[in-house]
Parts: sequence; C-alpha cells; structure tokens
Amino acid sequence: QVQLVESGGGLVQAGGSLRLSCRASGRSVNSYTMGWFRQAPGKEREFLSALSRNGLTTGYANSVKGRSTISRDNANNTVYLQMNSLTPEDTAVYYCAASPGSVPTMGPRNYDYWGQGTQVTVSS
Repeated sequence: QVQLVESGGGLVQAGGSLRLSCRASGRSVNSYTMGWFRQAPGKEREFLSALSRNGLTTGYANSVKGRSTISRDNANNTVYLQMNSLTPEDTAVYYCAASPGSVPTMGPRNYDYWGQGTQVTVSS
C-alpha cells in the first residue's frame, strides 16, 4: 500500500506557475500509474494528467494540455505536476492518485490511493 502527500499549492497570480509535488511512501511510485486530479467547489473531480507505470506514456486533459507537464523522480519517490499560465479557473484542490494499472487512465475510480490534496488559488 502506498501513502501519498501533496505539496506545492498556494496563492499565485494569474499568468504564474506552480510545481505541485506528490511524495509517496510505502511503495515506489514506479509501481503505479500516477495521476493528478483537481476539484473546485461545487464541481466534480476532474482528471488533469497521468504518467504510466513504466514512465513512458503520459496523458493530459484538454484543460491543461500544452501548459502542464507531469514527471517522476524515482530517487525521491515523487511525482510532479508543473503548471504554467495559470488562470482563476485553475483554482481548486489538487490531488495525486495511484492506479495499479499500467497505462494512463482518466477515471477516478481506476485509482486506488489518494493524497489529501493541496489548495491552489489563482488571483486575477
């Protein structure tokens, strides 16, 4: 079983950037397909990005494609999400999650383990 802890959220101005981190413990991040999601108040949890277990395949939602990059640092057992050109619409709680599957998947139900989330607030 893996435990996930997100960090790196905060308050940022529109047009700025953030790098979110998801540190794993208990098992290696390369044992899972890792995903990032977000949830804004009153909205459903939204898929953002995923990285396959072997680290070779990525997937991005249209809402972040071209301005986000998911990556993994096996030595530090951490997955990152770099987000650029932030807008107030990016304000949400951001979660990382781990799936036992081998390929990126969008459905939250495919992820068995979740972090507690980190708040991102983008001011206009």
